[in-house]
Amino acid sequence: MLNSEVIGQQDIWNRLMEMVQENRVPHALMFCGPQGCGKLAVALAFASYLLGDSPMLRKWEHPDLHFTFPTIKTSEMSGDHTPVSLDFKKEWREMLLQEGPYVLISDWMQRMGKTDADFNKQAIITADETDNLSRELSMMSSQGGYKISLIWLPERMNLTSANKILKLLEEPPHQTLFLLVSEQPELLLETIRSRAQRIDLKKIETSEVEKALIERRALDAEAAHRIARIANGNWNHALEELDSGNENRQHLDMFIMLMRLSYMRNIHDLKKWSEVVATFGREKQKRMLDYFMHMLRESFMYNFRQPELNYMTQEEENFARNFARFINEANIIDISNLFEESKRFIAQNANPKIVFFDLALKNIVLLIRK
Repeated sequence: MLNSEVIGQQDIWNRLMEMVQENRVPHALMFCGPQGCGKLAVALAFASYLLGDSPMLRKWEHPDLHFTFPTIKTSEMSGDHTPVSLDFKKEWREMLLQEGPYVLISDWMQRMGKTDADFNKQAIITADETDNLSRELSMMSSQGGYKISLIWLPERMNLTSANKILKLLEEPPHQTLFLLVSEQPELLLETIRSRAQRIDLKKIETSEVEKALIERRALDAEAAHRIARIANGNWNHALEELDSGNENRQHLDMFIMLMRLSYMRNIHDLKKWSEVVATFGREKQKRMLDYFMHMLRESFMYNFRQPELNYMTQEEENFARNFARFINEANIIDISNLFEESKRFIAQNANPKIVFFDLALKNIVLLIRK
């Protein structure tokens, strides 16, 4: 993968090239930044640069590039099997080749999952995974240069796995470079964070998103400008806007239903609403709550009547036009905290029917607060 395939982030690339030229590449780099900014894309481009372009790299099959990523135990696996990245190497390579490096955990879950039950699981990096990685990195480099361990979403390691990775970072195998790509670095052990040099990526410049939409998706300038502005530096959001049936439209429907039923104090239908949402997989439930927080923020900002502060689709704005007055200084923090708390409960495997019905009941009280 070439740097030219990365959208924007030229300043980050220049910084990485300076490290190489000055022979001061550390043994571990951690790429952080908002969703859709291209952290994985930059890490893959840097790994490709260090390993040298080759047919193997173009298929992501280079023997000195080791991928670690969250996995789930699918319904097809035996009872005593602990999933590791090697179980899904075919699906991982196919995803990178077909969808490119701008991928979400939801994309990855779709690749791994075989049944509805699989989608309800949370993807993690297991302790067996780090044992496998340790064995792989103990071998000599096949090309005589770097061995690169690229760890996608290291915050999804369980505690045992995190402690084993820490040991590898403290005593890295010869000529090994670790590239960690993290969405939520604050969830990592402080000792892990302290042993990797952090590279913070910013949102992609709107002009760069606009340019990519024109060049890669053949959009006209006006459509590219509108979508780039809504995307707000997130290439994944830009792609979602191109997809007329994207998940966010379903999330918007669920948000509208929640707010209308809460305003009407229709507890009977709110219970039905919570039962429907409870059928979604946990990863989708967390994404939905993230979307709810987005709509909450946008609705609040809509009250200021300054269009440059809002980042909504036309459908979202149509709803916010009448709804925004119900979100004010008296309730926005409490409703936001309610959504955040519910997301935390879902991540901790709480019963989703209870979580979402409780959310709905509390939302009734908060929504009418003046």
